[in-house]
Amino acid sequence: MSSFADDLRLAHVLADAVEGYTQEMFRSTELAVSVKDDGTLVTQADRHTEELLRHQLGRTRTRDVVQGEELATTGHGHRRWVLDPIDGTANFIRGVPVWATLIGLVVDDQPVLGLVSAPALARRWWAASGSGAWTGRRLSSARRIQVSDTSVLEHASLSHAALDKWWDHPQRDGFLALARRCWRTRAYGDFWTHVLVAEGAVDIGVDPSLAVHDMAALAPIVTEAGGCFTDLDGVEGPFGLNALSTNTTLHAETLHTLLHPADG
Repeated sequence: MSSFADDLRLAHVLADAVEGYTQEMFRSTELAVSVKDDGTLVTQADRHTEELLRHQLGRTRTRDVVQGEELATTGHGHRRWVLDPIDGTANFIRGVPVWATLIGLVVDDQPVLGLVSAPALARRWWAASGSGAWTGRRLSSARRIQVSDTSVLEHASLSHAALDKWWDHPQRDGFLALARRCWRTRAYGDFWTHVLVAEGAVDIGVDPSLAVHDMAALAPIVTEAGGCFTDLDGVEGPFGLNALSTNTTLHAETLHTLLHPADG
């Protein structure tokens, strides 16, 4: 059993504490939407969900750091909870059910635990170091997941972020070269891309613009499922400005295509 078993149980408790509220606010006619300084959308549901998560952590993990998307970082120490209260806010606003609460734990700058709670899809995905990756509704009703065994890039299914994020990106040509080589491309986007890689439904996931709260919960799920999670330059972990997740077998060739599109 993982040494983070108690933390994983707590992550499920945290998800339980907010799912009722987020489900109630989803498709609500009273949802207030505003634009943040960085141009992204935010609702009162994003902020209140993070407040609920922080309240639970304040009662149970009083010595841990808490870092979230909407509120200031609190605490000091080597254990850091990283929260994204609603990943996929635009979907949440428009009534698309692909959104989730992301709960990650980083210890000594290593991502060791992640949980993705997507109540509108009636699914969760989770992992902790040494425990494997799992999906289901609860700890008691779960199945273990693993990445695909696809070994040829031309046979791979690629999921990517919104295309407008790529137009001015320095690796735009690499992305286009990768998309041309892959068998299938779809823009599942947000957390959905990377949990699909973890469960083997997709072989490669790329996103050119992310923050640590978008990725901290995803990296352990992908790696515990047997995959790789790096930035677009190949640096391991969720601490860059973008993300590449693969089934490991395709990682080196995918990176080479992104970085050296002319070779393809």
